Amino acid sequence: MKLIEKYFPQLTDEQHGQLAALDELYHEWNEKINVISRKDIDNLYEHHVLHSMAIARMINFRPGTRILDFGTGGGFPGIPLAILFPECQFKLIDGTGKKIRVAQEVATAIGLKNCAPVHLRGEEEKEKFDFVVSRAVMPLPDLMKIVRKNIDQKHQQNALPNGIICLKGGNIEGEVHPFRRLVQAQALSDWFAEEWFKEKYCIYLPI
Repeated sequence: MKLIEKYFPQLTDEQHGQLAALDELYHEWNEKINVISRKDIDNLYEHHVLHSMAIARMINFRPGTRILDFGTGGGFPGIPLAILFPECQFKLIDGTGKKIRVAQEVATAIGLKNCAPVHLRGEEEKEKFDFVVSRAVMPLPDLMKIVRKNIDQKHQQNALPNGIICLKGGNIEGEVHPFRRLVQAQALSDWFAEEWFKEKYCIYLPI
């Protein structure tokens, strides 16, 4: 938690408590349903929670914003973002029912009222959202094909136009190339000093 406080010092007591509870909850659930690599679970706050919260450095979602977390797995980036933005609405979807169960149980345990984890594939999602967020789910062109239908293009309420925000690592040149005139790619190492964030990016693509 010290790492989270280092970069997000303005947390309310409730947000602090919700984030602090994630460690025990994910350790407990990961023993039953493997949603995080067993080698990686002890790096929960750096590799998963803070990584998810990087999206909050790209955009400060305004109250009432609707966000779809595509391929959430056990709840990333959706649960940390729902904690940070209690006045926004988050729908978390994943095609693997066991993983969604973990996200549901964690959200319930910490009292998240603005977060709805649902067992659903992206192709089946029909609702409209202001933003779609994801974390290393699939190449950007493939993601774009599936979620373009889910972006509300009529109502804008944020500083950035509605679109896709995804977290990626490694060489991203190939997948951002088709959108090079539109896409914004931000190196996470500009925001976070830890070695792990090198060669990791937050990518924004307006729709």
